Amino acid sequence: MSANSLHIAKPAVFEYADAHTEPLGSEFDALLADTQATAPSPTMVSGVSEIRLLEAFIVAGQYKNVVEVGTFTGAGAISMAAVMPEGGLVTTIENDEMLAAVAKKHIDLSPHKDKLKLIVGDAREELAKIDGPIDLVYIDAWKFDYWHYYETVLPKLAPNGMILCDNVLWRGRVLDPANADDDETEALVEFNEKIKNDKRVVSTMLTVGDGVSLIRFA
Repeated sequence: MSANSLHIAKPAVFEYADAHTEPLGSEFDALLADTQATAPSPTMVSGVSEIRLLEAFIVAGQYKNVVEVGTFTGAGAISMAAVMPEGGLVTTIENDEMLAAVAKKHIDLSPHKDKLKLIVGDAREELAKIDGPIDLVYIDAWKFDYWHYYETVLPKLAPNGMILCDNVLWRGRVLDPANADDDETEALVEFNEKIKNDKRVVSTMLTVGDGVSLIRFA
């Protein structure tokens, strides 16, 4: 989810950072326009800073097996495929059929469609069917199931692999969960504490966008 209009720190800092991050380019204009026109919450599209961060890991690690949990309308998946080495594959999972239809339209138009596989279904079931080793997992879906997704993919993660989890700061609500008015806050607070205390991994929480946790094997 983008942190647009939901900044948890000084807005000018985020605006400056956004202005100095390479934009996605005109090839994404139609996708973003479709997102605005059809998605019930268009601001949930991945922010440019998150997308560029994902791309950087793929390029640096020459990752070839990437899994995205939560396609939304496809901007992240298409961007990751664009920087992936030949022979690589981004498998992206979306449970909402309407959003998946928008994503499929733009995946089919992408010159990188051969490196993209869209699965429409429940990630709790579909992740179990994906073979490892997985180089990179990006989780940005149903917050109550973050721990389930994490536990499913961790045994399949490559030794030098990474798991990235979006929205871990949840607009800053995780700082004061007792006064939050949504159940997602409690779920994310619990998830964040579990990750912090999981001795199998090393985690780093970044204040990029709405908060991104980077998780690797200890």
